[in-house]
Amino acid sequence: MAQVRIGIIGAGFMGKTHAEVASRYCHDARLVAIAGGKRAPKLAAEYQVDFEGSVENLLDRDDIDAVIITTPHDCHLPQGLAAAQHGKHILMEKPIGTSLPDIDQLIDACSRAGLNLMTAQTQRYRDGNRVAKSLIDSGAIGRIRMVEEVQHAQLPADISHSTETCGRLLGHGIHSPDRLRWFLEDEAEWVCGFSGNYAIQSPHENSSMTLIQFSRGVMATVWVTFESAPPLFPTSAFHARIIGEKGLLDIDSYGMVKLGTENGWQVMYEQEPFDFQKDPLSPVRLKSFALQDQEFVDSILENRAPAITGGDGRAAVEIVLAAYQSQQTHRMVHIG
Repeated sequence: MAQVRIGIIGAGFMGKTHAEVASRYCHDARLVAIAGGKRAPKLAAEYQVDFEGSVENLLDRDDIDAVIITTPHDCHLPQGLAAAQHGKHILMEKPIGTSLPDIDQLIDACSRAGLNLMTAQTQRYRDGNRVAKSLIDSGAIGRIRMVEEVQHAQLPADISHSTETCGRLLGHGIHSPDRLRWFLEDEAEWVCGFSGNYAIQSPHENSSMTLIQFSRGVMATVWVTFESAPPLFPTSAFHARIIGEKGLLDIDSYGMVKLGTENGWQVMYEQEPFDFQKDPLSPVRLKSFALQDQEFVDSILENRAPAITGGDGRAAVEIVLAAYQSQQTHRMVHIG
């Protein structure tokens, strides 16, 4: 195979993001068709590719090798299974699924069919996070002891009621459990979670706080809210503070990465600013998507597992579901 031919399922904000990346950033790949959602005809026309009136029609095509699934979270399992049955490699937007049995079913289907299943987790490909990871791996702060993860946002009530989110921790905050596993190269063992709503009443939580203990003793907190009062804390969109045995890391994934040692603070990286609302297709934003989607393409061409597997996606979901279980039972939940 000299080129990976791609179909996109889902035509919302993330569908457009991946269409832009597949069309204009990825090499050895070609966007062929788009299906799913009322915006699909317009999106297909914008990128001058075929529009398919149903997901089944897209999956039936012989000129598509792989699909990127960007639909609502509760669609991931049936569409992923259908893609596997049609022999398509899958890049699944996070979260990979909403229940562990569903995810296991999808992983098994792809494994039996010899297909790559990659979980989309673009934060692993943001330059600031990659700089932080290299500092951790080099021993710059020594053995990690504690981590604080923060994701704060403010959303109007009319877009915060959707059941498609399945909860903000699962739908958006899941970047933090994944980043923790990646930074620490370790698995969560105990989870304690609290979640609910304050300003916004909806079927699923918009605010949560989670405490995680990893198997080698690192303690981490994950604080996610989409109900913050204005003007928001500075650098709170996606932020981590890491305490190591001999140093500190202050990581603003959309700003500066700072290393703290006995000699003081040093800026190790600073991202070029971009306006997420006014310019969502900014190359600064899309760089992490381009690296991620290229990894998906390369893994297929090189006949190897992708860097972020279905198992990685499952592990992050397991942490979130344990936090929800803890909220419901008022008990710590053991993983593993």
